[in-house]
Amino acid sequence: MSKEDEKMTADMQDTDTPLREETAEQAPEVATADRAAELEAQLAEAKAAVLYAQAETQNVRRRAEKEAADARTYAATHFARDVLSVADNLTRALAAIPVELREDEKFKGLVTGLDATGRELDSIFARHGISKIVAVGESLDPNRHQAMMELPSADVAPGTVVQEIQAGYMIRDRLLRPALVGVAKAPE
Repeated sequence: MSKEDEKMTADMQDTDTPLREETAEQAPEVATADRAAELEAQLAEAKAAVLYAQAETQNVRRRAEKEAADARTYAATHFARDVLSVADNLTRALAAIPVELREDEKFKGLVTGLDATGRELDSIFARHGISKIVAVGESLDPNRHQAMMELPSADVAPGTVVQEIQAGYMIRDRLLRPALVGVAKAPE
């Protein structure tokens, strides 16, 4: 190679070198900025995913706590429904005892025992949040009463409960058994 060619090559290298240095210096900055933006986007997605997971976990925990509380509160519902028939039969038995037998000395102990059993059953119901539904004199409430018949009555407004056929019960704020009732209707 001649001296001129060497000089030309050297000049070209001199002019190329600063370009290569600029490009080499700028390239990492662009790559770093793109990488930083990508990492920030991934971080934002990860934060959103964590917040969503925390919210979902909290909702599941609340739901489980509510279900557990309801299970504790209303665990005796099926048993209580079964015992209501015993309470109904005891009430009917007490109502069927004639006054003269209540005063008879031979049956006084039996009647007293049945009365005490009825009071104890009512006390147990109260301890477990089971209460009798007041029906007679109230307006018909389909959430608590089941109308079995209509009775013509001029004394009360139509739709008022005038007769209770079977007592209804609530367990705390839930219906255990509706009251079977007769409802007043306008006389013909």
